Amino acid sequence: MKDIVVIGAGKIGSTIARMLAHTGDYRVCVADRSAEQLQQVEKHEAISTATIDISDKKALVGLLSGKFAVLSAAPFHLTVAIAEAAAEAEIHYLDLTEDVESTRHVKAIAAEAKTAFIPQCGLAPGFISIVANDLAKRFDTLESVRMRVGALPQYPSNALNYNLTWSTDGVINEYIEPCEAIVEGSLIEVPAMEEREEFSLDGVTYEAFNTSGGLGTLCESLKGKVRTLNYKTIRYPGHAAIFKALLNDLGLRHRREVLKDILENALPTTTQDVVVIFVTVSGFREGRLVQETYANKVYSGVVAGRMQSGIQITTAGSICAVLDMLADGKIATKGFVRQEDIALDTFLANRFGHYYAQKHETERAAS
Repeated sequence: MKDIVVIGAGKIGSTIARMLAHTGDYRVCVADRSAEQLQQVEKHEAISTATIDISDKKALVGLLSGKFAVLSAAPFHLTVAIAEAAAEAEIHYLDLTEDVESTRHVKAIAAEAKTAFIPQCGLAPGFISIVANDLAKRFDTLESVRMRVGALPQYPSNALNYNLTWSTDGVINEYIEPCEAIVEGSLIEVPAMEEREEFSLDGVTYEAFNTSGGLGTLCESLKGKVRTLNYKTIRYPGHAAIFKALLNDLGLRHRREVLKDILENALPTTTQDVVVIFVTVSGFREGRLVQETYANKVYSGVVAGRMQSGIQITTAGSICAVLDMLADGKIATKGFVRQEDIALDTFLANRFGHYYAQKHETERAAS
């Protein structure tokens, strides 16, 4: 059994711990500064808890020392501190951050590290980059890579057409921070919540708009190889207009804690959600312009004996799959590892990656 530390006892962190513990292959210590939050973690013989302040570097390094890996499911602003402690403890590091600047710091730390540093192991960034790169490799030359992802309530019942399905801090951050994109072959920054578009999938109409962080390191990997590369978050129509009024007209982009308090006290959580994944790649193959699309929906379901939301299943499943592949030696065990370095087929064949696989396998059988 391998010893793992999961930082963050929220919805995703506790799901990661449960998934890993139920395999019988991992012992998991869930660490959080909130003793109350830790009490909500499932009682299991392979799960322990630790109350810790991440700002106490000595205590954090002590907790990590001797472990196989640390998985960060903490808010993005704690990413760098956890990565630094992992490097000092000489253990593997994985995270779920969507924050671009934090990932740059992690890459710098990885340059001198003796172990693997694998940031952005969630859904987007994360799995979405694995899919996009798999499609991109099928072309002789690339024209465009368009990535769309959204975690949505199955039964929206408010003006925002939205329920809180994951980190409120993460949602606010991706709605505010600048977004990377490749436009006409040049890597640039574009504003969040702009360039809105609409599309339909399975008879349902969605809107999509720029958000920060979803591309992960793919911009860097495909720079000079593609004319257009962008990432947008999927929501139901009407969401963007209201949220832009909150951020811009009411000035809440400058008062994030106020906005967080409003959202967490006004929007209920739900496990009845659907994760929509939609990636379209076009380019030339044997002299012809061709397009290929990956479309998938992942719904809530029972995992390790408990009902989990779609976003919990996809996010926790993704980082657990990467950890599993790391433990099995199927990905690099030293230095900075990009999500697009991971093969899609290897990911989907993994016991955790298989949560994504049903739709994918159906499409392959039909082709």
